[in-house]
Amino acid sequence: MNATALIAEDEPLLAAHLKAELARQWPALQVVASVGNGDAAVQQALALRPQVLFLDIRMPGLSGLEAAHALAEDWPDDSPFPLLVFVTAHDEYAIEAFERAAFDYVLKPATAERLAQTCSRLQDALRLRAQAPAESNALDAAVAQLRGLLAQAPAAPSAPRLSVIQAGVGSTIHMVKVDEVLYFEAADKYVRVVTAEHEHLIRLSLRELLPQLDPQRFWQIHRGTVVRADAVATAVRDESGRLTLSLRDHADKLAVSRLYAHLFKAL
Repeated sequence: MNATALIAEDEPLLAAHLKAELARQWPALQVVASVGNGDAAVQQALALRPQVLFLDIRMPGLSGLEAAHALAEDWPDDSPFPLLVFVTAHDEYAIEAFERAAFDYVLKPATAERLAQTCSRLQDALRLRAQAPAESNALDAAVAQLRGLLAQAPAAPSAPRLSVIQAGVGSTIHMVKVDEVLYFEAADKYVRVVTAEHEHLIRLSLRELLPQLDPQRFWQIHRGTVVRADAVATAVRDESGRLTLSLRDHADKLAVSRLYAHLFKAL
């Protein structure tokens, strides 16, 4: 059956091997792009909307799992979410996680026998998807699976909880109490720290900051946003199902991605 695929693999020889093996196993599969890092994978996948993604687990920039996370957040509602196949070398965590989830995975270098199984599964899934009455169910299922994988991901090393953030501006260092922070927002190589009255930039990635925050108080609601839970006034769902948060003491509105929408449920 005809289908389209994207390969994200930072090792050119392995990418070429995978592409050649796919051509032998599944001649009707068109590889629309082959990229070498997670950021390009997200960009090209959103632009080309392939039906299948082969994502290397460890790539420069976004990892395969992080790229899948980003795609689940930004994927358009009018297009079926691609089937994900993770490619890994010796990552035992990944194998265990993917065996428990519904995603497929392939060990490097992909053997003909194993890849034949993957192609057969993909073809069956695409046939079922073609018969599915509601395409949106595919995205919902993918989001639920991704949420499960993220929950299984190894916890970041514990770090002392931050009580004060030192934000430098010129020759002045502002001492910002964490208790006063309404939300953190990733901004390139910085994190924007927003309080009721001020904003600061700190040279730290959100990934580095997260282990230093109390997870009971600060909730990640998007891959680039962490909000203080008790600063949220309301969570409003629009007609498409997307959630937007309003804050106490601040006019900003914060979008909640699909992956974190389950955090907001009426009791």
